[in-house]
Amino acid sequence: MSKKQIVLIFGLLALCAAILAYPLLTIRDSEFGGADGAAEELITELNPDYEPWAESLIQLPGGETESLLFCLQAALGGMVLGGGFGYLIARKRYRKEEAA
Repeated sequence: MSKKQIVLIFGLLALCAAILAYPLLTIRDSEFGGADGAAEELITELNPDYEPWAESLIQLPGGETESLLFCLQAALGGMVLGGGFGYLIARKRYRKEEAA
């Protein structure tokens, strides 16, 4: 890989990070509720005296950030699985070529 390609790749990664960070920092009071919110409502309905034993370390600016982080987690997992399977397939293919 040339130096120009490496700089381009890191520039695109920085752009992706900026695109991801912008909504996290600017969008406030979004209307979104997930399974965690529904479970919390049900628990307080069943037992109004219940006190949670753990709290979030950080407060996210909006509800959509939870779904964004979940999607990023799923994408990262997909990349790890895809890379792992690609490595295994390529390793098998190159072993056959070396033996021939």
